[in-house]
Amino acid sequence: MAFHRFIEDPEGWATVGNEVLFGNPYLEVHRVQVTSPTRGTPFYWTVAHRKGAVVVAPMTHDGRFVLVRQERVPIRATIWEFPAGQIDEHAEGDPALIHATGLRELREESGYELATGGELVSLGHFFPSSGFTDEHSHLLLARPVVPSPRGSQPDENEAITECATFSAADVRAMIASGEIRDANTLAAFARLVALGLI
Repeated sequence: MAFHRFIEDPEGWATVGNEVLFGNPYLEVHRVQVTSPTRGTPFYWTVAHRKGAVVVAPMTHDGRFVLVRQERVPIRATIWEFPAGQIDEHAEGDPALIHATGLRELREESGYELATGGELVSLGHFFPSSGFTDEHSHLLLARPVVPSPRGSQPDENEAITECATFSAADVRAMIASGEIRDANTLAAFARLVALGLI
């Protein structure tokens, strides 16, 4: 059984075996046996199933981006990134619930919210590491955003050390220097550039 329904076997693909090796509420590791369009003989692959996520690129009235600096245990570093968070399973594929998740993560992590009359622009989705996981991130542009009177309220498992605004040129320079190296943030910024939104 899949961890979510975002990925299914399209024509030419078939899952002929599926064994759960590890699981918790956030991640399942499966050993799958599949056939593909170019490989008719079943073969094995290890796949990490993870909930989908929403990444929000928050932009202020004056065109500055809001980033949070967050501790990331796997890489033992504190890095700048756009606010993001996992989607509840029941929200998969529902644009309204994906948007609600994005707005929640924006407020909780950064202390900003969508201004009255503001808009959420869907930028599509991407796969952060498709060689071993079906994790996918939905990308949103939120504009304009303003400080929330409720402030930030990070999850108890998050360690966000600061929040700041940066111009598009600042973000571009931080990407070029390697200061920004989070895949979600890189993908969201690239999609914004590709779509001509910045």
